[in-house]
This record gives sequence, C-alpha cells and structure tokens, in this order.
Amino acid sequence: MSATPNTSSTPSTITNTVVKQCLDILKRDDIKYELSTLFSPILNVILYELNPYIYVTVLLVFLIFIMILAILILLLLILRNKNIMKPIL
Repeated sequence: MSATPNTSSTPSTITNTVVKQCLDILKRDDIKYELSTLFSPILNVILYELNPYIYVTVLLVFLIFIMILAILILLLLILRNKNIMKPIL
C-alpha cells in the first residue's frame, strides 16, 4: 500500500493561498482608502523633509547638462580651428 503525499497542504500551496488572500483583501476599495489615509501623513512628512534635496539634485543635474553642452561646443570649435573636422563637416 503506497501512500501519496497530500499536495493540498504543502507549505508552498499554503503560502500561495495566504498571499492570494492578502492580495484579494488589498484589492478592496475600502482597504485602499484606509491605507491611503494611514500612510498619507507619513508620506507628506517624508516629502517635506526631502524637498530641498530634490530641488538641489534637479539644479545640479541641470548645471551638469549645461556644462557638458558647453564642453561639447568648445570641443567642436577647437577641432574646426585645427582643420580636423572641416572635411567631415
């Protein structure tokens, strides 16, 4: 008499069903609303604290872009004056 393992109670299927139930609960509109009202003040505080750093980062990225563009223009002007790029352009 051979016994076959019961696959309906293996840990992976139990984990899958628990995850599926949690995802089904999170899809409900009332739960979404409660979670958004719960985390809204926390996110507002985090964004308020990070706001100056975000502005500084955007400013630095813009300045780096301008500097790279200026270097490219200077490089093109130097290469044109040395007649290296005249046949190409």
